[in-house]
Parts: sequence; C-alpha cells; structure tokens
Amino acid sequence: MNDWKKNTIIYQIYPKSYFDSNHDGSGDLEGIIQKIPYLKSLGITMVWLSPIYLSPMADNGYDISDYRAIHPMFGNLEIFKRLVKTLHENEIKIMMDLVLNHSSDEHPWFKESLNKPSSSEEDFYIWRKGQKNNRKPPNNWTSFFTGKAWTYKQERDAYYLHLFGHKQPDLNWENERVRKELYKIVEFWIDIGVDGFRMDVINLISKRKGLPKGKFSIALTGKEHYMNGPKVHQYLKEFHQQVLAEKALITVGETVFVSPEEALKYCHKDADELDMVFHFDHMNVDSFNNKWFIRPFKPKKLKKVLYRWQEELYPDGWNALYFENHDQPRSVSRFGNTKDYYERSAKMLATVLYLQRGTPYIYQGQEIGMQNVSFTDLAQYRDIETLNVYDIGRNKLHFTHRRMMKKIRYMSRDNARTPMQWNAQANAGFSSTEPWIEVNPNYPNINVEIQESDPHSILNYYRQLIALRKQYNVIIEGDFKPYYVNHKALYFYTRSDEQCTVIVIANHGEKELAFDVPNEFSTEHTTPILSNMEKKPLQRTMKLAPYEAQVYTIGKV
Repeated sequence: MNDWKKNTIIYQIYPKSYFDSNHDGSGDLEGIIQKIPYLKSLGITMVWLSPIYLSPMADNGYDISDYRAIHPMFGNLEIFKRLVKTLHENEIKIMMDLVLNHSSDEHPWFKESLNKPSSSEEDFYIWRKGQKNNRKPPNNWTSFFTGKAWTYKQERDAYYLHLFGHKQPDLNWENERVRKELYKIVEFWIDIGVDGFRMDVINLISKRKGLPKGKFSIALTGKEHYMNGPKVHQYLKEFHQQVLAEKALITVGETVFVSPEEALKYCHKDADELDMVFHFDHMNVDSFNNKWFIRPFKPKKLKKVLYRWQEELYPDGWNALYFENHDQPRSVSRFGNTKDYYERSAKMLATVLYLQRGTPYIYQGQEIGMQNVSFTDLAQYRDIETLNVYDIGRNKLHFTHRRMMKKIRYMSRDNARTPMQWNAQANAGFSSTEPWIEVNPNYPNINVEIQESDPHSILNYYRQLIALRKQYNVIIEGDFKPYYVNHKALYFYTRSDEQCTVIVIANHGEKELAFDVPNEFSTEHTTPILSNMEKKPLQRTMKLAPYEAQVYTIGKV
C-alpha cells in the first residue's frame, strides 16, 4: 500500500444530513462545497460520500436506479465535478460509495429483466421458481432487513433474491455482462476524478451454486451460502486487474461477519483485491446473534476485539479504524458516558481508537460528540431497517412497544442520520426549513459554533489527534504492543519504531483506576503530548480518573 494511503484521514459525510444550501430540508453537494473550509480546518485529507446517485430512496440511496446520475436532491453532475475540483484544490481527496451487490428495482436493468426475461444463466438478477408449485420461495434465506429474502413477481412467475429490502434486488455476478457493466460505471467516476471507493457489503456478491437451503439462524438464515461466497475473491481480483490496478486509489470493503483471518484474504498486501476492510466485530460487543438483541456493554470486550485486529492483521493487512458510520449508533452514547463524563469519554474513545495502526474514519458529527437522538415516537424515525424491526418485534415476537422503542433508541441507524449540528440557530443551522428528519434536541448545547470557540472542546481535541498523526510517523508505521490485556477498564498500549515510542493510557471506566507502569518504561525520559484532562508526568504508579486518557512519547520524533 502506498504511504499516502496509510497517511490518509477520512471523514464520512452523509450528504442528506450535512448542510442544506437550497432550503429544501435535505443536505446537498453545494452545502458540502460551502463547508470545505471547515473540513480543511479539521485536518482531514479525504471525504467519503454516502450514495448520491439517482435513487427512489427506499434505503436512503443504497438502492440505485442510475449509477451515472446524481439525485436532484443533491444537485447534478456539474456540481459534483465542482465539488471534486474544489476539494482537490484544498488538498482533500474524495471517496465514493459503491453499491455493487444490488441495485434498485427501478433500475432499467431490473425492469428489462422483469418484462423481457432471458435465460436464468444470462440474467442480470437472481430469479428462481418457487417451491410447492411456486407458492413458497425458492429457499429459506432471510433478509438483513428482516423477513424473507425473496419476492414473487407475477410478470415472470418467479421470485427474485434481495438480501436487503424488496426494492433492492441482488445483481447476478455470475453473469460476465453484469460485471463488465459495473466496471464501466467505476471507470466513469474515476475519469471524473474520484480518488477511492467504499464498497458496500462487497463480501456478499458471490452466492453458492444452487442456492441451497440455509441453516436456521436468528440473525440471518442462509448466510453460510453467500457470506464470503465461493467466487468472491475471483471477482475482486478480476475487478482489481481490469479497473483498479496501477491507479492511485483507495479501496475499502464493507465485509460483514469476517474474522481477521478471513479479512486478510481481501486486504493482504499481495492479494490485489482491497486496501482495507470494515469489519463488525467491535460493533457486536453489546449484542448477541443480532444487533437488536442488546446486552450490557463491557469495555473489556471492546478492547480485546480492537487489540485482536491490531495484532492479527499485522504485518500483511491494514486496519480501517472506526466507531461510527451511517449504519451505527453514536459512539459516545454507546461506549461512553453522556451523563457524567460526556466530553471526557468522547475524547477518550477517540484517543484509544485513532492512535492505533490503521486509517482513521471519522463520521460527521463524531468530532463534536453528537449523541443518539432518543426520539419518543416511532413516527419520528425514517430508516427502513428500524421500521421493519419494530414491526417484527411487535407483531411476530410480541415484544411491548416500550421494549421495542428502547432497542430502537439505542441501536437505530437514524441515530447517526440526524442533521449535522452547526450552531444554536433553528434546525441547528442545518437548514432554514423543516429537515427531512428531526434535529437532535440537544443541538443548542452541542454544535460546531460553540466548540470552535472552546479550546478544550471535543472538536479541538479531534484536531489535536489528527495533528499528532501527521506529526508522528510512528503512529502510522510503528509496531503495536498491548499491555494489561485482561484488565476490565485499562487501555495501555505502545506504538514504536527505531526512533520513538508513543504510550497510550486510558481508563474506560467510571471509577478511579490505579496501576503500575511496566518497569521497561523509564519515567524520567517521557514527554506528555496529549490528554483529555491535565497533562501529567508518567510515574511508576499511576492513577487515572474515570475516562481519563494520557499520551506520552519516549525518544525522538
């Protein structure tokens, strides 16, 4: 991997919720252009945009009806080209979201597939006759959005596969024509100037031949037949060879249910597939079997997952460091303490994550500590997954309304999709009109404008962290070594090279913590370089307040 990729700091924008420049209640590309000075001041070097393509918006843009067109809500192709140009002028690269496992059912490909079917081997989508005289789906696979993964269409007298919503039919990667069309789409955006791609659920594109019946699972029945499927690496190597090779691009794949061992097959430095992957091990530490079956969060579980990925991907793979994105709750609400140690815990989480080895991904609003929204009425939510889960929970599992709303307030994807909180004006300065989804009511106290003027704010702490990554090469390339691995609250790890060692210490708990610094570290030649409280010298016996973080250097920079 090229050094510039390792040095990249990526900021994800959910365009619909970032900044509304034309006062229609939804964010847009022009709004992003207007906020480029803010992005530059943060210190990020690449922007990742969630989908902005033409779409009926059944899943907020992850259901694409035209891969070469911009949804009018966001602008048009000319504005996008101006966005790319302006970002590049400010030394910021741009990453697009590629949704290649499925399209919208309103895509011309699907309409033609529905009304002018060819043989199943040559089809762009996955069609099958049902069981019992077509009265039941072809198999028992279930959808990520709950319910069956098959929908019947009378026009074809057959079922089509959709691992997500029924308006998101899976593309048939077995068909070479499908792959060639998708590669042309990617080349189209590269020619415009796009610098990288995030590939949505890319490890699902290959399905087992025959689509056999799946083993029952409370999470996803049938996943063993398409998760890291039989031809997925063949497809990705072909994709790399025909489109991505010899180009200065970053690629990151969203890969669900992968272990470090499996991840290395995608991002090994010699694999010629992806530069890095998003895994979900740390997103499952507060649930079991399914994210909606929530269990109490224990910091030790999070720490052990993070350490495992640091150690097992090295030296041949590269980590993608994230706590938040458009599909996850807000990390300070999930892993921190918003009641008693809000700012301190937000800074602590950022410290222990972003000083690890890998590429940082910061989600919009994370840098100011935006929190879960805690809507009280189901009608305030917009997310298709959230609404489907509520329906299943109430009508099939017979959970109470109160129980389902508690789950939704903790885990709904809409927690991350409320409008960016720019200031204390109406609608958090996001829009002059009613937004497409309500603003978090806490925006008068949590917003960019307030934090810009506070040198000790979460925002300015993120700027310090980003500056440290640029200043200390050891944070990029250095070895990672953990200590106190089995401690329930203490983070203690080092990043080291021949010239310098960085020591990261943090208390992920609500009680004061005392511990001994290992004897191998001199307490006389260390320099404190960052803290979410007051900087203090390294001592043989240390005491950390709840959620306190301290960072030190030993040796030359």
